[in-house]
Amino acid sequence: MSRFTRPHLSLLRVAACTGAVALTLTACGSGSGSSTSGSDGVKVGLITKTDTNPFFVKMKEGAEKSAKENGAQLLTAAGKFDGDNAGQVTAIENMVASGVKGILITPSDSKAIVPALAKARAKGVLVIALDTPTEPESAVDALFATDNLKAGELIGQYAKAAMKGKQAKIATLDLAPGVSVGVQRHDGFLKGFGVGAKDPSVVCSQDTAGDQTKGQTAMENCLQKEPGINVVYTINEPAALGAYTALKAKGREKDVLIVSVDGGCTGTKAVKDGKIAATSQQYPLKMAAEGVKAVVSYAKDGKKASGYTDTGVTLITDKAQSGVDAKDTAYGLDNCWG
Repeated sequence: MSRFTRPHLSLLRVAACTGAVALTLTACGSGSGSSTSGSDGVKVGLITKTDTNPFFVKMKEGAEKSAKENGAQLLTAAGKFDGDNAGQVTAIENMVASGVKGILITPSDSKAIVPALAKARAKGVLVIALDTPTEPESAVDALFATDNLKAGELIGQYAKAAMKGKQAKIATLDLAPGVSVGVQRHDGFLKGFGVGAKDPSVVCSQDTAGDQTKGQTAMENCLQKEPGINVVYTINEPAALGAYTALKAKGREKDVLIVSVDGGCTGTKAVKDGKIAATSQQYPLKMAAEGVKAVVSYAKDGKKASGYTDTGVTLITDKAQSGVDAKDTAYGLDNCWG
């Protein structure tokens, strides 16, 4: 399942230590919470939407490594699946009660989480959003994330160049209405390709929730509406692979250009295999690692991280186009996640 979807989120994973329910630490045994150093270090909380999605697995890995390097104690919480704002609220409250100096969070509901974050900040806790901005962005002290507009723009520029002046019939396989990450990537793609939202070259738009099966269904629907589609933008690589499956069933996989965003290892391999023409790679490990360092710095000198930190995006393709900066899949596989 995509990290973007919003069914009911997890219950915060907790464990009983000496009879009390608490965020799980290494000393308490297994669970989704963990501690990467001794109890004397600065406490840093990491709350992700799930602990199974490869994106968040890599994010947790980055936080754990950074905590160890900086002598911090990492507490983590995650759900079994995306959604449920209440689960993240519980995680925040438990972490504040545990004495964290800062919380890193990928908000499941960018608006509904705001009151809980405000309470944490009022108690002196530094709050940094990772990957997904809150609404408003000022609800946190800082945001460490991919520039999703740029990610979309890169693959839009690439697709435009790859078409070499040929008339485009574009399908956009999007996320869901109103989700900022999806809106930014979609808008960036259109900007990079040089078309407006109502341009007649955009012949079909379908929501996929970033899911492979839904991506396949969306592509099937679009092909039924307009069989001559020759460019497909997808919100992420699972949706792209779903689109590829639908196109292959119609014998169209060789003559339709698919571009995407994420840069996970499965998606990057799909670029290498020619299923996806290009993807914009983002770096969840860096988001979390920089977040941990910011909390440790705040604990030492009281200076809060602020504003937006762009954690980078790179176009990955083995079929480079003139005028579009890119790296090949060897680089992509060296830097992918999952």
